Amino acid sequence: MVEQLTDEERGEALDELDEWDYDEGRDAISRSITFADFSEAFAFMTRVALLAEKHDHHPEWSNVWNRVDITLTTHDAGGLSHRDIAMAEAIDLLVD
Repeated sequence: MVEQLTDEERGEALDELDEWDYDEGRDAISRSITFADFSEAFAFMTRVALLAEKHDHHPEWSNVWNRVDITLTTHDAGGLSHRDIAMAEAIDLLVD
């Protein structure tokens, strides 16, 4: 079973994830990314989908034209876990 982050682990992780917003009510992180057009946004989503399969951890997300909104939380853990942080870091590497 995947364990939820402790308050200390969560704080340290959030300090490193500058582009992500924390939703305390859901114990989740989210990020909105804007691309030049729909094709770039969709290509990004394809790359994230491949990462998600590899990590066996799938985001909640939506796409409207050139914007992709992503939310990460681990339902089995009841909130943020190391899986979410690892996925956010991998996503950041695709964007930055």
